[in-house]
Amino acid sequence: MTVMKTSMRNFFAHKGRMALSAVAVLLSVAFVCGTLVFTDTMNTTFDKLFAATSSDVTVSAKGASDSGETTSGNGRPPVMPASVLGKVREAQGVKSAEGTVFSTSVTVVDADKDNLSPSSGAPTIVGSWNGNEARTMKVTSGTAPKGSDQVMVDADTADKHHLKLGDEIGVISAVGTHTAKISGIATFTVTNPGAAIFYLDTKTAQETLVGKTGVYTNVNVTAAPGVTDAQLKKNVVAGLGGDYKVQTAKETADANQQDVEGFMNVMKYAMLGFAGIAFLVGIFLIINTFSMLVAQRTREIGLMRAIGSSRKQVNRSVLAEALLLGVFGSVLGVGAGVGIAVGLMKLMGKMGMHLSTDDLTVVWTTPVVGLLLGVVVTVLAAYLPARRAGKVSPMAALRDAGAPADAKAGRIRALIGTVLTGAGGYALYLATAADKAKDGSLWLGLGVVLSLIGFVVIGPLLAGGVVRVLGAVILRVFGPVGRMAERNALRNPRRTGATGAALMIGLALVACLSVVGSSMVASATDQLDKTVGTDFIIQSDSGQLITPAAVKAVKDTPGLEQVTEYRITEADYTTPDGKTLKDTDVTAADPSYATDLRTKTVAGNLKDAYLPDSMSVHEKFAKAHGIHLGSKIKLAFKDGATANLTVRAITSSDVVIDAGSKYISIATLAKYVPADKMPLDQLVFASAKDGQQDTAYKSLKSALHDYPQYTVRDQTDYKQALKDQIGQLLNMIYGLLALAIIVAVLGVVNTLALSVVERTREIGLMRAIGLSRRQLRRMIRMESVVIALFGALLGLGLGMGWGATAQQLLALEGLNVLEIPWPTITAVFIGSAFVGLFAALVPAFRAGRMNVLNAIATE
Repeated sequence: MTVMKTSMRNFFAHKGRMALSAVAVLLSVAFVCGTLVFTDTMNTTFDKLFAATSSDVTVSAKGASDSGETTSGNGRPPVMPASVLGKVREAQGVKSAEGTVFSTSVTVVDADKDNLSPSSGAPTIVGSWNGNEARTMKVTSGTAPKGSDQVMVDADTADKHHLKLGDEIGVISAVGTHTAKISGIATFTVTNPGAAIFYLDTKTAQETLVGKTGVYTNVNVTAAPGVTDAQLKKNVVAGLGGDYKVQTAKETADANQQDVEGFMNVMKYAMLGFAGIAFLVGIFLIINTFSMLVAQRTREIGLMRAIGSSRKQVNRSVLAEALLLGVFGSVLGVGAGVGIAVGLMKLMGKMGMHLSTDDLTVVWTTPVVGLLLGVVVTVLAAYLPARRAGKVSPMAALRDAGAPADAKAGRIRALIGTVLTGAGGYALYLATAADKAKDGSLWLGLGVVLSLIGFVVIGPLLAGGVVRVLGAVILRVFGPVGRMAERNALRNPRRTGATGAALMIGLALVACLSVVGSSMVASATDQLDKTVGTDFIIQSDSGQLITPAAVKAVKDTPGLEQVTEYRITEADYTTPDGKTLKDTDVTAADPSYATDLRTKTVAGNLKDAYLPDSMSVHEKFAKAHGIHLGSKIKLAFKDGATANLTVRAITSSDVVIDAGSKYISIATLAKYVPADKMPLDQLVFASAKDGQQDTAYKSLKSALHDYPQYTVRDQTDYKQALKDQIGQLLNMIYGLLALAIIVAVLGVVNTLALSVVERTREIGLMRAIGLSRRQLRRMIRMESVVIALFGALLGLGLGMGWGATAQQLLALEGLNVLEIPWPTITAVFIGSAFVGLFAALVPAFRAGRMNVLNAIATE
């Protein structure tokens, strides 16, 4: 009880000093709990949606995907004949059945041809209005569609794009473009996660999405009273046979949930990873806080030991303070985590993914995990300072505050740090020497962990040399004030090392990812320059296939030298070694593709692969199946006949663009696949006549004006799009890393604040002999800047080493260019100086306000 009373008294006596450490715990716990609440809420939202939209039993075509997305190569959804509906209705236990048509391979535009698809990546769905949809949608304005000239839109999409009754919109599918006017607006009765949904009447949906009537993509079946979904499925299958996919409501919901589960898990674990980084940074803050408090209370602890307190009691007293700090910060963090989750939901709402706070899900495990993490991490971080406090002898009560550093412990620390850093460097070297990216990635991970721990351990040793260099370059220009700031930073290398290490971790990751991202862009750009010989690339950013009408518009564009079509289909391969490979991709293109993409060959000539009944394979595939020039491969085309093709070329596997492709000509594909089963183009390439690139570019854009689902890019546009995609990903990662940087800044603030308290008497004496308030504040700011720059130097150097190693592994996959983004690295380094200045504002202000006489009188 005495230990707890002492801990409580010390905790509240130093509550100001504990506040920033508590904020670090709060932020870390809040991020963990916020992530868990946010992802649980998203799962709840999707569970409710899929449960509400799934009929008791759903019948669909055999080739339909579980999520219902279009999977056929002609850009149209797989369908069933209308006769299936009659057979289903005859099955025992069926109360009602309704045929529906829908597709996700669509683009919907307004009268100005502006895209109405969600910007969040959620699907655009066009389908027939039916009874199953009426369970989750309520017509709140106008009427449901009743003719070919009418369409109904969901309320969220209408609000976002300011659509109203009577507005004209166009539905663009593989069949063509269908225009209609909005007859009604329907509102979701469950949460809509962001999809844009448009409804046509059944006949119009069939004609618009499939190109013919008398077919359905789905049959929604409702069970009669007393009939289970499983029994109803069994009865339907008995009536239809095995030619169709039949799923219960639970199976449909589970399949849909599985589709979003992968994305959810990636998001969840990525965010938890960044929360873990914030926790790691917070550990340094807590260690520093308790180390300095223990040092400042050396005489007090010595007196406790002199009057009878045991080592264990002193140790437990410090750990009890840490426990109080952990509980206090964690409890607040759990509450803040719910607030973060709500904030993330609002942010997602602005991005187009609507999540209702009515579905906010806080399971009991979330606060338990948050509390456990916060408390355990805090207590563990305080263990070393507590152990050091237990070693304080009663004789310390007779000395001035502050125990001398343990020289032997410093030497052991330096040795361990050097060994760990060396081992990390060697692991990184082994990663660069690996022959396979998979093997090298293991060494990379080990090297990152060991080198990081090594730098953390050896930080105090490095602090002496690095701070002296930084002082000579930056601080000496400020005269005596600068030299005092340098000496203050050098006074306690362990403290400076720990404070700099907190900042080092976040900046190391920033530098590493910057190098990797820049190298990926530079490598891809280099590959484009070396291998892509075409001027223009036409494709759909939403994944829609390119219709024959659009291809014809491209071919009719003046100023073009050649146009190349590019398609992908599937076939079952039977290779010379007797193996059968099911559903394997084969790329069909025009012979001009051999010049559009200058792919390196290791045997034969790629142009010969486009001869009749010929093909190419890549080097790894050839080695795996004993294939050489002249080998025969049997291809059983999906929806087509079987062909015996001769291998005329073997391409290099060391490429980025079209890696792993096996080529045939479109003419060869057409020989074995009926015209009505031929896949549509995924891409179209076009090359301009000499000197007419600019004119052809404008003409192509004009020719495809009526096809807003497709984008025309020249090589410059394509490179920029690639750079933007990687840049967006990096910006999102930097945003998540900002949490760790914030905690690190709190560490600098806390270190300086405690340092000012520790040096109160010293500051008073300096003020008494003539140091002005302005000079005092400048000294503290300079000390903060040099500590921040010390952490930045270590972090950026370490991160660039990690990034360069990662690029060597990427080189095994064809990304051969290493590029150091010096502008970014320089900006981060300069930014670190401003971080130091910002962190010193409050401590410097408080130091400047000290009463000189009171400060001198301080014990």
